[in-house]
Amino acid sequence: MPISLEVWGEFALFTRPEMKVERVSYDIMTPSAARGLVESIFWHPGLLWVIDRIRVCAPIHFTNLRRNEVKSTVPARTARTVMERGCGDLYLSTTEDIQQRAALLLRDVRYVIDAHFEITDKAAPSDNPGKFQDIVTRRIRKGQCYHQPYLGCRELPAQFRWCETPPPCPEDLKGERDLGWMLWDMDYTDPNDIRPLFFRAVLRDGVLDVPTRDSGEVRG
Repeated sequence: MPISLEVWGEFALFTRPEMKVERVSYDIMTPSAARGLVESIFWHPGLLWVIDRIRVCAPIHFTNLRRNEVKSTVPARTARTVMERGCGDLYLSTTEDIQQRAALLLRDVRYVIDAHFEITDKAAPSDNPGKFQDIVTRRIRKGQCYHQPYLGCRELPAQFRWCETPPPCPEDLKGERDLGWMLWDMDYTDPNDIRPLFFRAVLRDGVLDVPTRDSGEVRG
């Protein structure tokens, strides 16, 4: 059962994984970011969200921003040792580990996400598509969410609403635009070997049609 969700925000950052130190955004929202945003509104183990298409409803504009980031992480081995011994430090000092990094962000973004869900084997006997459709529709129309939806990074919040009629395509996005290889999503089939999946993204009149996993267009 499909939904149509309009989202917008002042800034967005859909980070390219090939950029190691400083963050650089894709030109538009990625399917994985769209899935995460929809899941922030309604998630249930008995359903799986599938992104069908992403409509770009605002011109693509970039801006530069310098951000304070923590450069260190707490290794899992350290955390395990502290838990076993019952003593030790499990924190990062921002005054010692902070550093400034540049980021290339999108600004003044607006998208319409067309998606549908599929029932999984974790659904309860009482779960059914009609029930889930009613819940997600009600939550979107009331502006309810499990946590604040965001546009790529948690500090970049997104507003959302049910979309009755998609906004028109911006003039400078009409025609076909090749966006290159884009992150489709992460493959969690093997928890010990999580891999990224990519596809060739082509924007046609402001619309990105997202291929399915078994289409042959998605590659690891």
